[in-house]
Amino acid sequence: MCAETIKGELIRIHGTVQGVGFRPYVWRLARTLHLRGQAWNDADGVVVKLWGNSAALDAFHLQLPMNLPPLASIESILTTALENETIPEDFTIEKSQTGNTLTHVSPDAASCPLCLAEVADPTNRRYRYPFTNCTHCGPRFSIIKAIPYDRANTSMHAFTMCPQCQAEYDDPEDRRFHAQPNACKICGPSIWVEKAGVGRVVDAQYGDDLAYAAALLRQGNILAIKGIGGI
Repeated sequence: MCAETIKGELIRIHGTVQGVGFRPYVWRLARTLHLRGQAWNDADGVVVKLWGNSAALDAFHLQLPMNLPPLASIESILTTALENETIPEDFTIEKSQTGNTLTHVSPDAASCPLCLAEVADPTNRRYRYPFTNCTHCGPRFSIIKAIPYDRANTSMHAFTMCPQCQAEYDDPEDRRFHAQPNACKICGPSIWVEKAGVGRVVDAQYGDDLAYAAALLRQGNILAIKGIGGI
């Protein structure tokens, strides 16, 4: 019996494929199909190097557009053959590369049901944390400064993740893998209330600034809400 022929492909994917959980989606699909290779962001989109038998490669192309992350979309896929390259032992996600910007960035997205459930859960470490987000939701376009869409190229670069947030960010199985605005009340942006001509104000009866802001709105006041992406 002849050994199964292993083929290599270079796959370039254009569309909204950065900051939306696309690379871990590719990682999971490739590992499910026992394919080897790498995926990374560049200024043009996502690049995938893939090795496997013909049936597995065909299955990858067939399944890739079927179950995309909620904010992801594919505009085009360009595939060329790879030859005379060392075949890796596994499939990995590599560091982003820079270049001339051609890719798209997702617009900001409303909080997803999973994040809302965390914010509403008193036992969760993100309970009532208004900047809770993941790769399925949260700020994108309003915080980006350059492509590729990496944390260092956003207004979140000044906030160093705590060990728990960093562990989420580094885990391809986690929905916060490379969620660039990932944060919690320990390591992320905070909120406070200011009054014109007065500065920061605190009203202890409301428990926290979020509740205080809600009370001001119910009283008929007008609030301008400034986030890390603008007002």
